[in-house]
Amino acid sequence: MAKAEPEKRKIQMADIARLAGVSTATVSRALNGSALINEETRLRIIELARSLNYTINLGAQNLRKGDNTTIGVVIPYYPANRQSISDPFFLGMLGSLADALTDRQYDMLLSRVDADHLERISALYDSGRVGGIIVIGQWGHHDQLNELARQRLPFVAWGAQLPNQLYCSVGGDNASGGQLATEHLLGLGRKRIAFMGEKSLPEPEKRHAGYQKALRKAGLKTDPALYIPSSFAPLGAQEALRVHLDRHGLNFDAIVAASDLIAISALGVLRERGYSVPQDVSVVGYDDVEPAAHSFPPLTTVRQPLDLAGAHLVDCLLRIMAGEKPESDLLPTTLVVRESTKAI
Repeated sequence: MAKAEPEKRKIQMADIARLAGVSTATVSRALNGSALINEETRLRIIELARSLNYTINLGAQNLRKGDNTTIGVVIPYYPANRQSISDPFFLGMLGSLADALTDRQYDMLLSRVDADHLERISALYDSGRVGGIIVIGQWGHHDQLNELARQRLPFVAWGAQLPNQLYCSVGGDNASGGQLATEHLLGLGRKRIAFMGEKSLPEPEKRHAGYQKALRKAGLKTDPALYIPSSFAPLGAQEALRVHLDRHGLNFDAIVAASDLIAISALGVLRERGYSVPQDVSVVGYDDVEPAAHSFPPLTTVRQPLDLAGAHLVDCLLRIMAGEKPESDLLPTTLVVRESTKAI
């Protein structure tokens, strides 16, 4: 009886990439007819695939060539931060994007990607599942986003405008917002104003720069002892303030927080330590998410125009998908005064 021949392993895209000396993403784009790949490379990869009897995904190719009415929305996951997708800022942004996409007859595909591996965002586009991508946040990975722009991936990011930026971004005026918050506290007679947030990240860094500018204009120096590094996650923010109070005591009379959740977390810790807001400490948040108006006391905050953000992000992306190169967009911020900074 003749021995059965072993079943041949099916050729994978990674095999073609290895033989062609290119990345798997390049093979995917070439086989899907992406305009991001030059004609010579595309033909070479297609010919190699045919010689190996590799089956091209015609469905994805047809999606790419046709009118794809699905937009990918990516919220990067930053392990050190552990900011949940249920964060009120993310929920507000998703609501704004959903409204804008619906108005323009587009669908939304929500995805999370490790912030340390933003290059994986391109897989959404390469698969043919989406016609373009909106990234919520830069997460300190400006260089990775620039590399995606060099690859001509059609995407737009919510975030700050940064030096040598190759991609289009839409974001609030963070520097102005930080300055507004600090000037408001200075106007109340506060002199020892702490900044609470992670200034190594692009948007908090801009907010911190605005905070510093307001202090300089008032003739005050930035005191390193008044910087409280904190993640956006509530538990992380609570722990950061507890550690600061244990080390330094109450060495401040006001806080500018990099987000509303950081500020609301600070309210809770101050209350547990026996301090009163705004009598002992005035607190200003950032974003004006829904819970800010219902905290105890209600939170003074810098409002980001999330109601406008979705439309601006979608319109910029659609222009990119049409082959245009729109300028980055800076949206205005305003101060909303509530009980947490009430004059005493």
